Amino acid sequence: MLTAEQIAAAHKANLETLFGLTNKAFESVEKLIDLNVNAAKAALTDAAQTTQAAMNVKDAQELLALQASLFQPLAEKTAAYSRHLYDITSGAAAEFSKVLETQAVEAQQKVTAVVDNMSKNAPAGSEAGVAMMKNAVSAANSAFESVQKAVKQASDVAEANFNAMTNTAINATKTAAAAAKKPAAPRA
Repeated sequence: MLTAEQIAAAHKANLETLFGLTNKAFESVEKLIDLNVNAAKAALTDAAQTTQAAMNVKDAQELLALQASLFQPLAEKTAAYSRHLYDITSGAAAEFSKVLETQAVEAQQKVTAVVDNMSKNAPAGSEAGVAMMKNAVSAANSAFESVQKAVKQASDVAEANFNAMTNTAINATKTAAAAAKKPAAPRA
C-alpha cells in the first residue's frame, strides 16, 4: 500500500521531470531561433553582395561565372544549416529519450518490487499464478529493451544517411561549380 508521503514524493518527482523537460524544450527552441536569425542575417548579407556583384557584370560570360561561383557556397551553407538543425533536434530528442528511459526503468523496478512483494506474501497454492506474473513482467522488460535497441539502431542509420546525403549534395555541387567555371570549348 502506498503512503501519503510516497504519493507526494512521486508527484514531486513527476513535476520536477515535467519542468526539466519543459526547460530542455525551451532551450532547443532558443537554439532554433538563434540558428534561424543567423541564417537570415547571412542570407541578407549574401543577397546584398550578390546583387552588387550582378550589377557590376559587364557581359554574359561574367554573369555565368558569377552564377557558377554562387552554387558551391550556397550548397555548403545549406548543408551547414541542415546539420545544425539536425544537431539541435536530435539533441533535444536524445534528452527526452534519456528522461523517458529513466522513467521507464524506474517503473520497471517498481513493478518488479511489487511482484516480488506479492510473491512473498502470496497464499499457499498460488505459485503458478505468481510465476506467470513474474514471467509476464520479465517478457515486458525484454520487449522494452528490444524496442530501445531498435530505436537506437534506427536513429544511428538515420544519422548516417543524413551525413551521406549531405556529403553527396556538397560533392555534386562542387563538381557542377567546377564544370561551370571551365571555359566553353570553341565552336568550329
